Amino acid sequence: MIKEVIVVEGKMDVAAINNSVEADCIITGGFTLSRHTLNDIEQAYKRRGIIILTDPDSAGERIRKFLTKRFPNAKHAFVPKIDATANDDIGIEQASPEAIRTALSKVRTVTFEPKIIFTNFDLINNGLNGSPDAAERRMKLGAVLGIGFANAKNFLKRLNHYGVTREEFDNAISSQFAK
Repeated sequence: MIKEVIVVEGKMDVAAINNSVEADCIITGGFTLSRHTLNDIEQAYKRRGIIILTDPDSAGERIRKFLTKRFPNAKHAFVPKIDATANDDIGIEQASPEAIRTALSKVRTVTFEPKIIFTNFDLINNGLNGSPDAAERRMKLGAVLGIGFANAKNFLKRLNHYGVTREEFDNAISSQFAK
């Protein structure tokens, strides 16, 4: 049983979570969160903590950003887009139980006093920015590190805000892109 309450976008996401782990969930119903839903999330946040597990698409990212501002100590889990895509649809409901369990095993918390460990030089030097396959490389590395996919600017921010260590980064680079 997962202690925190998992915040997802829809009913089918809850079904996918329930097929993967034992957990309580709250459904946002998309970006138009009702006052009642926000109150439910706030109560869960105060009592048990929450894990935000939104779809790996632009709508999911908007919901994640909104909830992160409102609930700064929320935890975050990311299912990579490739693992959440089926039948021309992207969402947590498309992810396999294994992909969901993997995402939940790599939960991260945003640090509002980030350590600036990584710079744009790290991204460029490792082909994560400025190279033809940079987006694909960020996608693979984000999946390994449990920080999801993002453009270069947001990927760098996640590296520094989600507590990724230099050792984790270097090991992930080596395992994914051994030369």
